[in-house]
Amino acid sequence: MVKVGVLKFGTINWEMDVIKRHKLDEKAGFVLDITPLASKNASSVALQGDAVDVIFSDWVWVSRQRAAGKTYTLSPTSATAGGVYAASNLTLSSPCDISGETLGIAGGSVDKTWLLYQAYCEAKEDKAISELTEQQFVAPPLLNKLLMQNKVPVGINFWHYGARLKAAGFQPVISLDEIVEGLGINTQVPMLGWVFDEKWANANPSLVSAFLKTSAEARALLRASDQEWDVIRPLTKAENDDVFNALKAAYRRGFSGTFGDEQLRAAAQIFDILAKEGGPKLVGESTSLSDGTFWLQP
Repeated sequence: MVKVGVLKFGTINWEMDVIKRHKLDEKAGFVLDITPLASKNASSVALQGDAVDVIFSDWVWVSRQRAAGKTYTLSPTSATAGGVYAASNLTLSSPCDISGETLGIAGGSVDKTWLLYQAYCEAKEDKAISELTEQQFVAPPLLNKLLMQNKVPVGINFWHYGARLKAAGFQPVISLDEIVEGLGINTQVPMLGWVFDEKWANANPSLVSAFLKTSAEARALLRASDQEWDVIRPLTKAENDDVFNALKAAYRRGFSGTFGDEQLRAAAQIFDILAKEGGPKLVGESTSLSDGTFWLQP
């Protein structure tokens, strides 16, 4: 059995539905036990308390934990990421041309897209964007609501909220991928993946391998099959066909390749930028990407 903790309303549930509906876990010789959790913090608490074996999280958190002596590691799966979005009537001459505007940010003051966007604006346009805008930190669904009510003209939000914004006519100012590329990092790096204790993984290598392969199989089905999307449509909570198609397209653009030395070097570069911008509040005691952050076994 593999006990997986997932956010109750997170997009990872789409993949979980595919696995259970097709009995991919049973076909691979194990049982996937899914525990719905209320928040990202609840996920980390569940993992640290051994209530679950695996959670879906980001490698910056993993690196921080390893620097503090923990042995968590991440198998990378998804580079689907959000970005900066603006009202269609806002005329921008460049990605950082938002001086004097209120900028809504989902994810808090150390949101990784926000930090990388600051670094991008400093490097490309010599703008201290945090000083040139008024920031409003709000929950992702509230940010979309504020944007659509014209109460905030520009926002940084996660990919599935961004898909809804684009479907509603908002202009994508710059994506996280474009931000990273603008900072001189030309390799796509998945920010998210499956996190587990490497001690547990080393004690259960065949189980971990079966779980990761099953997860990859479910993602492959979602990338290839429109029929799968028709089945999971209620889970997406898409308000209309435009939103549904935008969600499907954005999901399918996510990372599906290999993760090797090139991606590892790029992740280390991204970490250095995040550590400079976010400091200990984001990365804790770690000054560079911790060894073993990524689980590179099949």
